[in-house]
Amino acid sequence: GDFFLASVVATTLTKLVLREKSCAVDPIVQNTNATDTMLLMCAMLRLGKASGSSHSIDPDSYERIVLCLRILLEPNEFSNQVLLEKCRESFDKMLAEKQSKIPEEIKAKQKKQMQQADDLIMIRQLRGRKAIGQADLEDDDQGDLQKATGAVERQEDPTKRLNRVLQLTGFSDPVYAEAYVTVHQYDIVLDVLIVNQTQETLQNLCVELATMGDLKLCERPQNYTLGPFDSKQVKANIKVSSTETGVIFGNIVYDVASSGASDRNCVVLNDIHIDIMDYISPATCTDTAFRSMWAEFEWENKVAINTSIGDVNQFLQHIIKSTNMNCLTPQSALEGDCAFLAANLYAKSIFGEDALVNVSVEKQADGKLAGYIRIRSKTQGIALSLGDKITVKQKGG
Repeated sequence: GDFFLASVVATTLTKLVLREKSCAVDPIVQNTNATDTMLLMCAMLRLGKASGSSHSIDPDSYERIVLCLRILLEPNEFSNQVLLEKCRESFDKMLAEKQSKIPEEIKAKQKKQMQQADDLIMIRQLRGRKAIGQADLEDDDQGDLQKATGAVERQEDPTKRLNRVLQLTGFSDPVYAEAYVTVHQYDIVLDVLIVNQTQETLQNLCVELATMGDLKLCERPQNYTLGPFDSKQVKANIKVSSTETGVIFGNIVYDVASSGASDRNCVVLNDIHIDIMDYISPATCTDTAFRSMWAEFEWENKVAINTSIGDVNQFLQHIIKSTNMNCLTPQSALEGDCAFLAANLYAKSIFGEDALVNVSVEKQADGKLAGYIRIRSKTQGIALSLGDKITVKQKGG
């Protein structure tokens, strides 16, 4: 039932017959070999199209074998040149490109900072409840994590750290709150700044958080007392168990000291959406492994292309940058001015989940791009989350 192998056999036999005609071989022997080859290819096609066959031939293999039949039936100089010369040149170029990537992979492995076995590792969950600075959370824990895993830290622009500050309440609310989100590999730390904007003392103030998705709060909320125009920093740890977009929501409840009312006051917080890109890193695999996983994975998300970008290569680079994935398609296959592009992207999550993406885009007569981006994974969460991310990001230029 492996008709891909059948198409390879058909192509190989066709090349041998064409190469035989360029040698000093008896024409009768040449015609006999060509006839036997065509009979063999016809038998392959009949087997693939037979109604009682357990495996039917796929369209790609069928077209490939039919093309070989037509070349043998109507041989010409152009087809001989394509099969015997151009195919060899393309194969040599592919091998040369793969060999050039080997030194880069070796250099990447050498860049990893290996740590000694007796280096100290600090575990944040075993520390006391004493207040620790945000710098400790970002630098010490991240550095310890690098020591433990030997991973290479992703470089981030310091100016982009302000993008992680999220406003949770409005400026006119009695209690103002904003959160600085620090994402580690397996947990999220929220450093929430709470400001009492009233002239009253707020008692039993509590930040009640809840999560949606594979997120879990590690600690119970505590009650605080805030004087007039006083501020307080509250930290919350959230564990992450899978690669999917999670949502953190909640409210702030408090009592006013001077009020005799028994009802508690409540301020609803804005939702915090956790970005899936914090858990995905570019990875590489062989073409065979990619095809095997593509056939194996059952969850697929198909996203229609809707973008203002007018160049297919520029659109591909934009998708790679937005999804933090690695392009497995060689650069040589993407070169040149063409109105059609197909490429495979691959990434791996910190939980060991594989994410496969196939980009098929075509430039239409009106200059707009059309096509589909197909995402496959073993779990539903990563396929849906990546699809949502691509839908939002693909319009930008």
